[in-house]
Amino acid sequence: QGLLEESGGGSVQAGGALKLSCAASAIHRYCMGWFRQAPGKEREGVAAMYTGIGSTGRTYYAGSVKGRFILNLDRAKNTLDLQMNNLKPEDTAMYYCAADPKGICEITTEWDYKGPGTQVTVSS
Repeated sequence: QGLLEESGGGSVQAGGALKLSCAASAIHRYCMGWFRQAPGKEREGVAAMYTGIGSTGRTYYAGSVKGRFILNLDRAKNTLDLQMNNLKPEDTAMYYCAADPKGICEITTEWDYKGPGTQVTVSS
């Protein structure tokens, strides 16, 4: 088992919801988040959160998902969940959980660690 492992992907109709879960070996990284990649497209940052011990837990969301996606950190379970509501066909992509951004904690696709990914498919 790697540092990060995603679960919860699947197929849903537009307007539906899915919850992705990222199991981490330990929530000790200062920043974790999610990014996605659709076939034939570049990676797109989705969300990020300050997760270090004693951190503010401040979250960031890409404009394309703000108001629809919510991050939830559970330190007891070492999980970072991404609740996705009102899904749209353009949300279809492979979703990756990630830790330790190469830069500051923000919406980014450049991370030191990522999971193997979980597929989300939204049909119209």
